Amino acid sequence: MGNKNSCCVYPGGRSSGRSASSQKGPGAGTGDPHPEEVSEEHMCNLQHISEREPDDLDQDPSLHPTAGPLFLIKSKQLIENGLVRRRSRSTLDDGRTLKKSSSCSTIYLDDSTVSQPNLKNTIKCVALAICYHIRNRADNRILDIFDEKLHPLTKDGVPTDYDRHNPEHRHIYKFVRTLFNAAQLTAECAIITLVYLERLLTYADIDMTPGTWKRIVLGAIILASKVWDDQAVWNVDYCQILKDISVDDMNELERQYLVMIQFNINVPSSVYAKYYFSLRTLAEANDLTFPSEPLSKERAQKLEAMSRSCEDKYAAQLGKNGHKKWSSLDNIHNASRRSIAILS
Repeated sequence: MGNKNSCCVYPGGRSSGRSASSQKGPGAGTGDPHPEEVSEEHMCNLQHISEREPDDLDQDPSLHPTAGPLFLIKSKQLIENGLVRRRSRSTLDDGRTLKKSSSCSTIYLDDSTVSQPNLKNTIKCVALAICYHIRNRADNRILDIFDEKLHPLTKDGVPTDYDRHNPEHRHIYKFVRTLFNAAQLTAECAIITLVYLERLLTYADIDMTPGTWKRIVLGAIILASKVWDDQAVWNVDYCQILKDISVDDMNELERQYLVMIQFNINVPSSVYAKYYFSLRTLAEANDLTFPSEPLSKERAQKLEAMSRSCEDKYAAQLGKNGHKKWSSLDNIHNASRRSIAILS
């Protein structure tokens, strides 16, 4: 998949360990204050990102704005087979979900938007997407760099049957939430993490298994935090969170991750929005409700100001096009009003 003549990737999207370790690409070794520079030879051979778009772009969900995300496809397959997540406590016996309803005196709004997602619920949805990737994997294709037996995250290593039992959703959520809390990452970074994760699975032609999911997720979080946040977390900082992993291992994980996604770290806004709304669809299908909060006076004023700003821009655009927009009574100046009608 992708450019087969690249100096970094072998046919089929797989890269050898020797090639991956010898490449010094952008972001490689960023755990050190002075990262290694890319050699002139590799810079000459490395194509521009616009020239390395995959031939089957329409089939790549991490690049195409309308192609369905992989996790949504996998979740639908499991739901059709009856293998769904257990219902939450906010669900009645007959299957109906308990929801807060607005009244004349109180309006309940979801505090999660595409520009400012709710952190806790976004991480829950991302963890659920990872869970579906593991449960509904096509095979057990793995790469050594992601194998926990070869590269354990703890000194205790892994049990002998580490790759036989699928992790539960709460275990995945706990792992991801711990990293996000310690590194103080945002909810937007969680969505970018999922995009990079699916891009890796597509480009490298591998599966997410019980023995590789942690290192795959860790590599995606490292890249997402550096691409999204202005003040990125260094690799050495992640070593303070995962105390038993070395900086060299973290650098190599990031370096090979970049090689396998062909250094394509671009995430269009349309793709970001698609993943956000797909996660909300996944949440609704699995009874992961986003919390609704009462509309406060401050938030109502902020929403009104945003609405008025958009209305003014729309009116100005209509004026440029020669269209006349009728004004409501609220927009008429007080001086021009003779009286205020009250209908009872």
